[in-house]
Amino acid sequence: MGSSAFYHRQHVGINAHLLSNRVGYRRAGIHHYISQLLGNLSYEESELRITLFTNNRDDLGSLPKEWLVTTSWPTQRPLARIMWEQLAWPIAAIRHKVDLLHSMAFVTPLVQPCPSVVTVYDLSFIYHPQRFPALKRVYLTSQTRRSCQQAKRVMTISESGRQDVHRFYNIPLDRIDIVRPGVSQRFSPRNIDEVEAFRHREQLSPRFILHVGTLQPRKNIEVLVDAFAQLSQPDLELVLVGGKGWSYHSIFAHVRDLGLADKVRFAGYVSDADLPLWYNAAAALVYPSVYEGFGLPVIQAMACGTPVIAAKTSAIPEAAGSAALFFDPHDITALAEHIAAVLDDPQIAVTMRQQGLAQACEFSWQKAGQQLLASYQSVFSK
Repeated sequence: MGSSAFYHRQHVGINAHLLSNRVGYRRAGIHHYISQLLGNLSYEESELRITLFTNNRDDLGSLPKEWLVTTSWPTQRPLARIMWEQLAWPIAAIRHKVDLLHSMAFVTPLVQPCPSVVTVYDLSFIYHPQRFPALKRVYLTSQTRRSCQQAKRVMTISESGRQDVHRFYNIPLDRIDIVRPGVSQRFSPRNIDEVEAFRHREQLSPRFILHVGTLQPRKNIEVLVDAFAQLSQPDLELVLVGGKGWSYHSIFAHVRDLGLADKVRFAGYVSDADLPLWYNAAAALVYPSVYEGFGLPVIQAMACGTPVIAAKTSAIPEAAGSAALFFDPHDITALAEHIAAVLDDPQIAVTMRQQGLAQACEFSWQKAGQQLLASYQSVFSK
């Protein structure tokens, strides 16, 4: 029997219930990764059969509709989603004759009717447990370990994440695959008229520093606010783009305590269509997060030609390469100095723009789709 016939029969069932229909922070991060990755699968070239279990049919690009299986369970609610993936999904996998389960966010079913693989985006709940709600931390800590040890293969989104899974869970490195994010084509330099029209529509300051990310403790936004407070540039504003996650009240309080309420703008969650324009309009993106599995805003900003100033920690240097200015995530003075350098020296900004555009070209969703299919096939070939 030829290998082509062998692969053709293999059926992969993917849990994509973290795709969110709702506007808000749940459409950032993991949602974006899942929708772009699955939307860029080269299914015409694959010898695998794929079924996507999801309640969101709108964000999967050109995938055939016959691949999609929905449920009446309200899986947009975390508890319902957990119950579905533990109870209903294994039964659905049997009914659809699935040969391999792919859990796209940390946790596989306890009882599995067939082998599984799992995607782990980061281990921030281990590095910074105090920054997570207690129940979420306990669930992720216990179930991610069990899922990785039970899975045939583990996928991470960076080499840093791969080493973390190996270190904390004792998973052999040859069982861990990297499927790095890409940059969507909509993230690109826009013409001046389009950017100015957007600036006018949003009533933006002529110069502003941008942060993109969910408002939560791990993003280290208070350090960014402190650095911004050190800058003596009266026309400068700080714009925070991102939905409210958890434990975000202290950020608003910190801005008020520093008397910066009229200089710091909380833009909230912004649409996928508008996000590239926010990058294009900004003088720089600052990404001070204390820990990231990758750092998508870094390469998105670079693809738009925006200078990036980023914390030198976890996987962020993998995303930024040599195109960013780096700082220790707790060094407020160094961050303020980097921001001032980009604002005050046009040549630095021009050089960073050129280097950033080149760095962003290294990341492709099509390549990520190929890496995903290769990981599946490596399970079936053993």
